[in-house]
Amino acid sequence: MTVAGGGARAEAKPATAEVLSSVELVEYVAAAGLALPDGVGQVLAAGDVVDAAPDPYTPGRWTVRAGSKVGAVNIAVPGIREPFTVRVRPKVPIARLFFLLGYSLDPTGGWRDREVDVAEHRDVMPALAHAVERQVDRALRQGLLQGYRAAEESSLVVRGRIREAEQIRRRFGAMLPVEVAYDEFTTDIAENRILRTAVERLLRLPGVPLEVRRRLLHQRARLAEVTPIVRGQPMPGWQPTRLNARYQSALRLAEVLLGGASVEHAPGGLRLDGFLFDMNQLFEDFVTVALREALRGSGQLARLQDSHHLDEASAIRMRPDFVLYGPDGTPCAVADAKYKAEKRGGYPDADLYQMLAYCTALGLGEGHLVYAKGNASHAAHRVRHAGILIHQHALDLDQGSAGLLEDIAEVARRMRAG
Repeated sequence: MTVAGGGARAEAKPATAEVLSSVELVEYVAAAGLALPDGVGQVLAAGDVVDAAPDPYTPGRWTVRAGSKVGAVNIAVPGIREPFTVRVRPKVPIARLFFLLGYSLDPTGGWRDREVDVAEHRDVMPALAHAVERQVDRALRQGLLQGYRAAEESSLVVRGRIREAEQIRRRFGAMLPVEVAYDEFTTDIAENRILRTAVERLLRLPGVPLEVRRRLLHQRARLAEVTPIVRGQPMPGWQPTRLNARYQSALRLAEVLLGGASVEHAPGGLRLDGFLFDMNQLFEDFVTVALREALRGSGQLARLQDSHHLDEASAIRMRPDFVLYGPDGTPCAVADAKYKAEKRGGYPDADLYQMLAYCTALGLGEGHLVYAKGNASHAAHRVRHAGILIHQHALDLDQGSAGLLEDIAEVARRMRAG
């Protein structure tokens, strides 16, 4: 496998004399020149779904290259009935991608170990739709969860408490109707609203198989009495409890779908609708959560994306991916995750400079860079005149989950030893 920066061949639909209606790419693999509909190339060039640039010699043709985002989007083109579809496949197997995602969401097990087989799918969207639908089905098997929800309304009878200020402001002394507030026991609670909205979102996304779409329609019927969240509204909050335990895996996955890298609008009034995973962010989340779990019970405190400053005036801010603190609150280890492959000339020097800055500001003698792929599992560089040792670790994402977690455990052991 070649991760970011690799030299694998492009996997795009071949360009023809006819304008394409869809294109399939692979992350970090360049595509040949493609004939795109008017407006689509400009939208792709202006957005951050893929990198696109016009061919300087052939009008109407574009060079398109996928970056770290994988998934699918539809672009609604005025005057064309069918939307233009862009699909970006990950280089890692779908099952491995969902292991990284599942571990980041719930390292104790959760949905990633429960009967959700995504290996049969080749693309991200079918696998994601399948996983969400299976989790929603499992959550709702015992019926919809009910709970209390704060409600306010105008009523002909007194229920709960009277909102006196609102009654005076709106009714000018009239006795009826009465402005009341009360707690209602209902299924229209945050947990069900999140699941309903996730189902609705999947039904609008490209690449959902017909069989999965049919099952999603069944889940929507189950949630028919629940109010979906309107676009632009904040996500309602929920807290893990004993009562909603059967919902928690589905809720975490639904929040990834609803709160992740989704795109809905494009420049120039064109509309995009789709979902994208950012592999950079996914790899970072996995590495930091796995390191935290590997160091649990060591008596040290792990913090992710903790804010620090490089200078004494606290003007230059920095946020290492992972900082380990001792019992007294002093930093004792730092790590940064990089979804990059080692090239023939080695890893980017800028990563070493960044880690050197982290170690210097935190007063540490060692730092750790964790990559998604490399020519060797471990390398180390000692900085001249500073004595700081910078480790470079490479994880092989082609291996099984047990081997991947063992590699993380080895990184954690080196961090403790330092």
